[in-house]
Amino acid sequence: MAVEVKELLEAGVHFGHLTRKWDPNMAPYVYMERNGIHIINLYKTAAKIDEAGAALAKIAASGRKILFVATKKQAKDIVAEKAGDINMPYITERWPGGMLTNFVTIRKAVKKMASIDRMKKDGTFMTLSKKERLQVDRLRAKLEKNLGSISDMTRLPGALFVVDIKREHIAIKEAQKLNIPIFAMVDTNSDPRQVDYVIPANDDASKSIDKILTHVASAISGGLAERKAEKDATAAPKEESSKAKAKTEAVVEKDAPKAKAAPAKKAVAEEEE
Repeated sequence: MAVEVKELLEAGVHFGHLTRKWDPNMAPYVYMERNGIHIINLYKTAAKIDEAGAALAKIAASGRKILFVATKKQAKDIVAEKAGDINMPYITERWPGGMLTNFVTIRKAVKKMASIDRMKKDGTFMTLSKKERLQVDRLRAKLEKNLGSISDMTRLPGALFVVDIKREHIAIKEAQKLNIPIFAMVDTNSDPRQVDYVIPANDDASKSIDKILTHVASAISGGLAERKAEKDATAAPKEESSKAKAKTEAVVEKDAPKAKAAPAKKAVAEEEE
């Protein structure tokens, strides 16, 4: 869906930080200064949302995951909801150090969570002492809180979407090391050079975060729909082919007794002669 400047304005996306706290590298995205606060150019924001959306849709269509990162209070619930709706992994609690650069260890922790669940299903859990069960339950709850939202992420993500790059600087550094594309909401107090796809926007107000993420999630959803359509289109000829094959086999089987009977009748006729 197209991004309208009016709706961004209503959501307060244009409010930047105090002028004394700004990063000079954000100058191209600043429209003006009012009452000691920088105002973001929403026409540039709208253009950048479209640009980032197109790139994210391509990544989603290729089948790779996009990891959402937002640990600040205002963004937690919004990110969990939007990312959950499109079945994408997200981190809204503390960023686990080495989440990307030491992904193998993180996967082991996720597998530990799955093994605890198996223990509970097969009854092994009940053979433990009361104290051990309590410890296992606590471990499971801790893992669920920190890593439950990335349990389906079996490999490194195709991209990172970050709300507030200053706060999530560790995640940004890890993604940079691994050359993972970074998409982010960047406020006037941050350095946009750290990000591959900049969306200049107010990253403190929940309305602003919600508005940007709605557009981003919509773009990703479009990419996923495209991927599904391609899969269905590929599967259709195969299905038709298998149906045609089955039909042919059925006809052959039906005609087989007749074919066998014909030589037998011929042999009887020859004997009578």
